Amino acid sequence: MDIYEEIVALQRAGRKGALATIVNARGSIPSFKTAKMLVRDDGSIAGTIGGGCVEAEVWQAARDVIANEKPCSLTFDLNQDPKYDTGLVCGGTLEIFIEPVLPAPLLYIFGAGHVALELFKAAKNAGFEVIVADDRDAYANTERFPGAREVIAKDFDEAFAVLTPSGSSYIVIATRGHRDDMRVLRWAVQTQARYIGMVGSRRKAITVVRELTAEGLNPELFERVYSPIGLDIGAVTPEEIAVSIVAELIGIRRHAERALPHMSWLDGKKPAALSVADEECGKPAIAKTEN
Repeated sequence: MDIYEEIVALQRAGRKGALATIVNARGSIPSFKTAKMLVRDDGSIAGTIGGGCVEAEVWQAARDVIANEKPCSLTFDLNQDPKYDTGLVCGGTLEIFIEPVLPAPLLYIFGAGHVALELFKAAKNAGFEVIVADDRDAYANTERFPGAREVIAKDFDEAFAVLTPSGSSYIVIATRGHRDDMRVLRWAVQTQARYIGMVGSRRKAITVVRELTAEGLNPELFERVYSPIGLDIGAVTPEEIAVSIVAELIGIRRHAERALPHMSWLDGKKPAALSVADEECGKPAIAKTEN
């Protein structure tokens, strides 16, 4: 088994895992330095670092690495702890480094206007793969979005039928109209996407969510929706707005320790007031909220 091929296959499937490697060893150990074990997100493994209790503890630590997407190191002193005497070892010390294996983040952009175009450019530069969907072929084409994984020029309902966002996917809704935004949001909250953001003012977000919950959608589905979208950097132009959105995507992707503003009106937290200009113009930069 080529463990690197297993890693590539896992990433291509949009799945996560953790790779454990013996990086240091002294004395007798159950394997050898550089031995590797891949733990997939479903708990299955490929490769081995020697088996026994050590491997069981590494497997558990790998599950934590998959969950928090941050690496860790473990050290085992097999000379002093009898619980590791499983017949596989006769004493020694080893250090194991466990790193997350993550698929390339995939961003779905619904809409192909000015903000969407600049968002595509900024997201590509930040390492996201991008799929663009719009019902206008004059806008949704590979000439306008070179390097996109896919450009879909279809009615949005037709696009939904061929798209399956995973838990490592991001969705940004930036269509040209309120009703299309609502159509996409209705579909998006019922996917496994890690992030869902919709361009527009707080007033628009509240109105759209109220209409969708009135249709019978569970209000809890909207707790992961970011709208207004983007970090509050005073963005005005499409280029600046794209930067504010990608900054938020990176914050989610990298598990930013500082809390990001997130639909504060849904959980009862009092939001800072938006200006009249923000409400009327639908400025996407999100206002700071009180904790």
